[in-house]
Amino acid sequence: MPCLGSYRKRTKRESANMKPIIYLTAALACALTAQAQAQNVTTYHNGIKRPGAYRVPSLTIAAAANIHPDTSFNGAVTGNVYAQPLYWHQAGKPGEVIVATESNVVEALNADTGAVIWQTNLGTPVPNSALPCGNINPEGVTGTPAIDAATSTIFLDAMVSTAKNGPRHMLFALNVDTGAVQPNYPIDVQASLASAGHTLDSLTQGQRSALLFWNGNLYIPYAGRSGDCGTYYGTVVQVAGPTGAIGGFWATRARGGGIWSQGGIAAGGKYLYTTTGNTFGASTWNDGEAIIRLQTGLARSGKTVDYYTPSDWSTLDADDADLGGTEAIPIEVPVAGHGSAERVLALGKDGNAYLTNAANLGGIGGELAKVSVSNSEIITAPAVYATSSTTMVAFRNANGKTCGGGSISMLQIQPASLSEAWCAALNGGGAPIITTTDGVQNPIVWAVGAGGDNLLHGFDALTGTVVFSGTGTSMSGLRNFATILVGGGKFYVAGQGKIYAFTY
Repeated sequence: MPCLGSYRKRTKRESANMKPIIYLTAALACALTAQAQAQNVTTYHNGIKRPGAYRVPSLTIAAAANIHPDTSFNGAVTGNVYAQPLYWHQAGKPGEVIVATESNVVEALNADTGAVIWQTNLGTPVPNSALPCGNINPEGVTGTPAIDAATSTIFLDAMVSTAKNGPRHMLFALNVDTGAVQPNYPIDVQASLASAGHTLDSLTQGQRSALLFWNGNLYIPYAGRSGDCGTYYGTVVQVAGPTGAIGGFWATRARGGGIWSQGGIAAGGKYLYTTTGNTFGASTWNDGEAIIRLQTGLARSGKTVDYYTPSDWSTLDADDADLGGTEAIPIEVPVAGHGSAERVLALGKDGNAYLTNAANLGGIGGELAKVSVSNSEIITAPAVYATSSTTMVAFRNANGKTCGGGSISMLQIQPASLSEAWCAALNGGGAPIITTTDGVQNPIVWAVGAGGDNLLHGFDALTGTVVFSGTGTSMSGLRNFATILVGGGKFYVAGQGKIYAFTY
């Protein structure tokens, strides 16, 4: 019996032969399964498609005005936090907010009190002075970890100062209930790749994007470091979860082309999607400024169905105007009378939104729509509000096209076009999320004014009307790309050495 996301209309014969009790039991099982899954946030922006969408049954638009800091939560952590925290809850146990920091400390906090449930130290982080460039000091865990719920394992990439080899990307797998390091880990990524005939230089390759666990494999994206020093490539590494064995490798053919976005890699259907940044010295297109479609195993494809790059990719390279300012987002767009169409959206540092056909990305210049939606670069992750009748995408805009200045902008997506639905002022650089009470009703866009007013803000997702004014505690140490975790009906935001909680 299919559950959520796999509904199939029954034939008349099936309907006549099926007993009502079977459907009732199956529906109850599906509902309970969905409820249990909804309690855990195991990956960046709450899904392998990176939608940034959460269901909070009691958080109506009217109730949004009651959001306030949870003073019973004391979420002190060790180190600066760039990665999005995750949420883990098992029956009979308190919910956990799991945080990984640049000090290479991973902590599970009691989601109600902030008390430490377990703490694991991954090793000495790398001081910026030991790297040829960069703007994180020290550098430990930057990309958001990923949890394999089936095995209760959390995976994360950490920069570690090793005694033998100096700074290295080390891949860890921890038991999410205890923090214990799992068998076959940690893995020296550089050494493991070298054994498989691939190259990755830990000194010049940075790991800022979220990891993805999908179909039994872990996917780790790499870029460079701030300053673009040395030789690096946009790289994806596939690792078998239980064994840590290298199962696939993909890298841009030209130097550069880093995978910088917070979401890193998204999965839709049987494909993986990622975006790449500017390459260096490429006289012909060699995988930069692109949406790339990959499959399990990460085999390279030269087919135009598997990549898209704008016709002016060379100009984007020269201007450092990465198409890969944000992750590629697989979305479904309603088609009147014909169900929906599968599309992929990317938002670039050139201020353009790019809409492509998921079934055929189109190669060079093969977009369905290319629209200027910002007067400045777009470098924070978007959030998706999708129903059977509409698909809308919210993103942080440093200089909005219509409302000017810092804002949240909402795009209305059509099968072959897009337009701005609204924009509203936001003083800061946080990545938005969207909450609904049931997937459709009471849609609210939430964002923090990271680096600006450092307050929490809420907007009616359909109109842009302010529903929460940002009053309350001003948070400190928020990174420009900070986003919001929703777990157990509460909001959590990571700052410098502290996790802030909000309730209503």
